[in-house]
Amino acid sequence: MSDASTVLRSQEAKDRAATLRNRARLGANKNLLFWYRQLYRDQFRDFPNSSILSILEVGSGTSPLKQFLSNVTTSDVLDLDYLDLVFDCHEIDKLDAIKDNSIDVITLTNVLHHLKSPIEFLNRAASKLKPGGKVIATEPFFSALSTPIFKYLHHEPVDFDISEPKLGEVQGPLASANIALPWLIFFRRREWLQRLNENFDVGALSARPFSALSYIATGGISHRLPIPHFLYRALFSTDLAVSRGFPRSCAAFFTVILTRH
Repeated sequence: MSDASTVLRSQEAKDRAATLRNRARLGANKNLLFWYRQLYRDQFRDFPNSSILSILEVGSGTSPLKQFLSNVTTSDVLDLDYLDLVFDCHEIDKLDAIKDNSIDVITLTNVLHHLKSPIEFLNRAASKLKPGGKVIATEPFFSALSTPIFKYLHHEPVDFDISEPKLGEVQGPLASANIALPWLIFFRRREWLQRLNENFDVGALSARPFSALSYIATGGISHRLPIPHFLYRALFSTDLAVSRGFPRSCAAFFTVILTRH
């Protein structure tokens, strides 16, 4: 086995341990679970009955989505015993376990910025969607408020100066990231977005902000802040309204919806 393979396997083992640890922390944080529940409701708000959809979630390692939508097929590149499928999403078009033209929704939450090539993944994923099927992805949004937080207080890299919509180096599923990458694709680099036009109706793309400081107020995955749950619930609705009223000033996340031709 080469040194590079050994390093990658070691990093994947670390990422697997971190994923299990993060999943446990999320499950124990009542306010964070509430934030995710509201996010999932917002992601699927345009579907009258999401319980009858065929849904594939990509990057389910830490995600609690299946707690709220039992009809979700979970997946990840990490081999975790609670997942329905384990595969490299960059090769989703070769996945025999899911038939072509069979999925209503592919959903990803804070996953695109970990992928080697998000645009390549999205174009390959289109083959699994039914005509008119959706990709729903939530990612960091860079506003006046969130940019310094993501750049100086968050542990994942932020690089606005990339020349191509790809990660420069892949070290492991969690260790590799550029959290600015999806924001650049969907808000700043129109020529990158047009690379999706063959498979998706880019002109009908929907993107909406989701929350400002309410994720941080939960403590996130790493911490738990002692805010009473009843108070957090009351604060959340105000935080969501502020993020949508003034997205360039304070939004911290956005949800984008792509529709397959």
